[in-house]
Amino acid sequence: MVKIKILIDADGCPVVKKVIEISQMNDVKCIIVCDSCHIFKTDYAEVITVDKGADSADFKIANLAEQGDIVVTQDYGLAAMCLAKKAEVVNQDGMIYTDENIDALLLSRHTAKKIRKGGGRLKGPPPRTAAQGRKFAEIFAEMVEKKRK
Repeated sequence: MVKIKILIDADGCPVVKKVIEISQMNDVKCIIVCDSCHIFKTDYAEVITVDKGADSADFKIANLAEQGDIVVTQDYGLAAMCLAKKAEVVNQDGMIYTDENIDALLLSRHTAKKIRKGGGRLKGPPPRTAAQGRKFAEIFAEMVEKKRK
């Protein structure tokens, strides 16, 4: 079995419990990284709390990530940093970030920021559905199982 770890960008992440559950079922090390505004208690995963601040949890995760690890985040910038370290990255809806899609995602983030900075408003995402949770669990479990082989 390949030794990997799971890193969770837990600030605002709706799938923390599911990631811990799947990690534990597969006996894979799981690390939750959050800022001091969030509190996580778990008997299985290691919890690392960083100071509150822009991107402090992201930089901690990027520093911990290694080739072959799995990172769970919805942050495109963090995803790009982890991909550069050859980690696999997935968001809370089961979308896998790749070298092929990250540039377009970063561009869309930059464009949205320019619109907001110019006074424009963008519609937020719709409410999370149970189907999104199931899709994430299925894809994440497949990623972990593939790593274990």
